[in-house]
Amino acid sequence: MLDTNDYFGRVVFSKAGRDKDKFFIILDVVDSNYVYISDGLLRSVEKPKKKKVKHLAFTHVIAEEIRNLLMASEKVSNAVIRKFLQSYDNDKEV
Repeated sequence: MLDTNDYFGRVVFSKAGRDKDKFFIILDVVDSNYVYISDGLLRSVEKPKKKKVKHLAFTHVIAEEIRNLLMASEKVSNAVIRKFLQSYDNDKEV
């Protein structure tokens, strides 16, 4: 199991719910069961989705630029998340 600090900026894949089969980036950790995720489009940084960890498939990819901003408590823009996920979605390695 990952340490909760390893969650920030990680690319995840939704396994359940209305957002099934979509990629997201973890923005915040609520506890060991819940995280906040965003895709920069439908789920913006201003209104991220609270999602159960068990409904997510974790990838080995971390968006370092986004992770660094999150760890420094700086604002992450929706455009940065969209741009990263678009480039990642083309590679699609889960």
